Amino acid sequence: MSENIELKMFGQQVRKLRQAKGLSQEKLAELAGLHRNYIGGIERGERNVALLNILRLARALEVSPSKLLEGIQ
Repeated sequence: MSENIELKMFGQQVRKLRQAKGLSQEKLAELAGLHRNYIGGIERGERNVALLNILRLARALEVSPSKLLEGIQ
């Protein structure tokens, strides 16, 4: 399990945006073409997400990719 603060911050942002849209992890996974377990891993900060998956998540959440990285320095 990763202890990387940036991964945790990214995961928190994904969770916040997902919940604001009223989406379950399963529904976000479906919209993004990803597995629900992968979404859970992202939200827990366990996954180092590849660029293509960041783009998929942004499209599914209807936000810009930069919105997913907001607050991460």
